Amino acid sequence: MQQEKNNVVGWFEIPVNEMPRAIRFYNAVFGYEMESQQFGEEEMAWFPWSDTGMGASGSLVKHETLYKPSADGTIVYFSSPSGDLSQELAKVETAGGKVLQPKTLITEEIGYMALILDTEGNRVALHSRQ
Repeated sequence: MQQEKNNVVGWFEIPVNEMPRAIRFYNAVFGYEMESQQFGEEEMAWFPWSDTGMGASGSLVKHETLYKPSADGTIVYFSSPSGDLSQELAKVETAGGKVLQPKTLITEEIGYMALILDTEGNRVALHSRQ
């Protein structure tokens, strides 16, 4: 059986405590237009996606017992919409987040990364080639 050549990650979910606050943060930092929808006990807001692009998309998700924000677990890396993560990084604190690690060169081939804490207490990362 031949293995498909897909990216490893198919979807991600970022836990939130207060959906409107989380949406404001991600919209402000990345320029997204996210809205929430209720699905039973879960409230979700989807990040933009493309069926033709590389990578995976995901959502913010709120559930009283199944999802808890954390700064200690898995890290989701967001690709910089501007192409230079310095631009998004400059918006983090104004949007209510915190910069944990400034723009840092990984390698010339891979590019740069930074770590931030969102308004919900989740540690996430930014990535860009420049």
